[in-house]
Amino acid sequence: MYTPQVTDHYENPRNVGTIADASGTATVGSPARGEMVKLTLRIVDNVIVAAKFRAFGCPTAIASASVLTELVTGAHTSEAEEITAGQLSDALGGLPEDKFRYADAAENVLKNAIADFLSK
Repeated sequence: MYTPQVTDHYENPRNVGTIADASGTATVGSPARGEMVKLTLRIVDNVIVAAKFRAFGCPTAIASASVLTELVTGAHTSEAEEITAGQLSDALGGLPEDKFRYADAAENVLKNAIADFLSK
């Protein structure tokens, strides 16, 4: 059911945790709904130098957040803002239609965390 990439990111998630004194932070979803992703970013000179996540949900939710942190680390904020759910799905070997909402959540949490940074 899951691609090898989803399984790998679920079993070996990258960048799990929270960055203390993060430059940008966002949360989408809620534990009550069973799906939540929190993203914290460290941004220096508009470059994302570190990204960490905490997620509640199915393997696809965790994998989407994990791959997101890999894709954005080292990216300029303007480049990171252009990352789409489709790109996250592609990086995970393609998500089925009924699981694509997790890639959408990862895209949204990224855009919200960057917006949080830019608002400061």
